[in-house]
Amino acid sequence: MQVILLDKVPNVGDLGAIVKVKDGYARNFLIPQGRARRATEANKAEFEAKRVELEKAAAAKLAEMQGQGEKLAGTTIKLTQKAGVDGRLFGSVTNFDIAEELGKQGYKVVKSQIRMPNGPIKIVGDSSVSVQLHTDVVVDINVTVLGETA
Repeated sequence: MQVILLDKVPNVGDLGAIVKVKDGYARNFLIPQGRARRATEANKAEFEAKRVELEKAAAAKLAEMQGQGEKLAGTTIKLTQKAGVDGRLFGSVTNFDIAEELGKQGYKVVKSQIRMPNGPIKIVGDSSVSVQLHTDVVVDINVTVLGETA
């Protein structure tokens, strides 16, 4: 199915690109989330009429996320979890825990934006985690896990 992208979609294309994607991906993900429209002649004409407005909105969103990224970059959050004497946690620190702590500090981050390259944190100590605020804005934060003996 050919669609017109209304937003930048990673590994697919930029705003305004007419791309061919699998039918299910378009029908179940891109179109319901408002990130694309079918590439019919009427939709192409409508998109061209709104192109400037959509590009301006995308640029404003990118600028906002870059500003939030500058504030968030280098932030250190501290989490306390129950741990054994050897420094291993009884549970783990997940992206949900990190997003919740960032929310308490006043940042608007959802758990799907947190990238944990090595999976959940299972030991006491410092770790580096990436936060992807926008497709073009990725910042690193530090997570310090403190052990609490039972």
